Amino acid sequence: MIATKVHGQMRKGPNGKGLSRKAILSEIDHSLRRLGTDYVDLYQIHRWDYGTPIEETMEALHDVVKAGKARYVGASSMYAWQFQKALFTAERHGWTKFVSMQNYLNLLYREEEREMLPLCEEENIGVIPWSPLARGRLTRDWEETSNRSESDIFGKSLYAATEDADRKVAAVVKEIAEDRGVPRAQIALAWVLQKKPVTSPIIGATKPHHLEDAVAALDIQLTADELRRLEEPYVPHPVTGFV
Repeated sequence: MIATKVHGQMRKGPNGKGLSRKAILSEIDHSLRRLGTDYVDLYQIHRWDYGTPIEETMEALHDVVKAGKARYVGASSMYAWQFQKALFTAERHGWTKFVSMQNYLNLLYREEEREMLPLCEEENIGVIPWSPLARGRLTRDWEETSNRSESDIFGKSLYAATEDADRKVAAVVKEIAEDRGVPRAQIALAWVLQKKPVTSPIIGATKPHHLEDAVAALDIQLTADELRRLEEPYVPHPVTGFV
């Protein structure tokens, strides 16, 4: 499956970014040329565009699908009310509706459980979370660093305010992984996979064992007690990841 996104600054000028009709219709063609294909399976909006009416965005996405340049459309990282507004707009006009939500979800950030996940389950929307391993924080000891963690300014901003509670969650991941004799990544991914209506977490595999852990996580069914232990230390986090 091939998926790509639209929203970020790709060219100079006001139409080189965002979700205006001009930007969407232009960027899908640029994406297809870069990918060397004549269509993508999933075309996603990367963020909400506060400068463009949602009607303009949804109609343009509908036209992309009708032109055969994308099979489906999806969204990513926004407030639940924004996502619902987009769904309602498409339904009201008979336009193509979103089939997926790529949002920020892991054991250290569960704010999506409040509104977005129930909304997606109700609307039969597939959830494909990004950062399911909390940018590696759930796969190693807290004090252990990597080249990425040392240079990941954005990642540091996501977790700085709740480090004490996050450490406790990471410690439980380690305990359960050791009890089961599996890598910590498999436990963290298994938790995400057991959240309704998650269909497939997005992983950043740079080594073969990253992919192996992701596949192995499909066979792990966490018990009710393990889920309780993993979730109990969590404290509410400031809404982040897209604002």
